[in-house]
Amino acid sequence: MTEYLNAYTLLVLILILIGLYCLISKRNMIKMIIGIEILSKGVTLNFIATGYGGIAQALVIVVIVIDVVIVAIALSLIVNAYTHHGVINLKKLKRLRG
Repeated sequence: MTEYLNAYTLLVLILILIGLYCLISKRNMIKMIIGIEILSKGVTLNFIATGYGGIAQALVIVVIVIDVVIVAIALSLIVNAYTHHGVINLKKLKRLRG
């Protein structure tokens, strides 16, 4: 049982590191949302791997529902920014202040 838990822990760590790398290095908003999704899936897998009983499963279902809502809102904001300004790069959008 512990060898499976160690394998899941390693996979969770890899997923979280990939998600953090994607958030830190990319400036494209769609790629940042993909990084957030990878990070969220790593945390969800960690809940499943270490959780006991039905509490972890219920928590994972709630996390998935919240994750879908966040992605839908973020993608609608990206589409809105693209239609108004024509770019989805964060560095170019930061210059539009004022």
